[in-house]
Amino acid sequence: MESTRQKRVAKLVQKELGDIFLKESKNMFAGKMITVTQVRMSPDLTLARVYLSVFPAVTKEEFHSLVDEQKKKIRFELSRRIHNQLRSMPELAFFLDDSLDYIERIDKLLE
Repeated sequence: MESTRQKRVAKLVQKELGDIFLKESKNMFAGKMITVTQVRMSPDLTLARVYLSVFPAVTKEEFHSLVDEQKKKIRFELSRRIHNQLRSMPELAFFLDDSLDYIERIDKLLE
């Protein structure tokens, strides 16, 4: 169960990362549209698990190569934006959110 502080920090990180991806996606990700679907914080606020949705769809290998090259830039930009609200910058772990693909697959099976 997440504490109120974890939820608040997760919302802050999600909002700022969404803004970063919106403004920097042309430069960082070759025009792919990336959406932050969910952020989960560890109890000690040192790790943020960030779930991303990518359009057009990519494989997991492509996703990890896209994000791993830009991870330092993303973390730097995020820390620049939220350094007043947090004592220490959480480590970012990015995961591909494939819930939309799962929903589409179920819809096709039901038809």
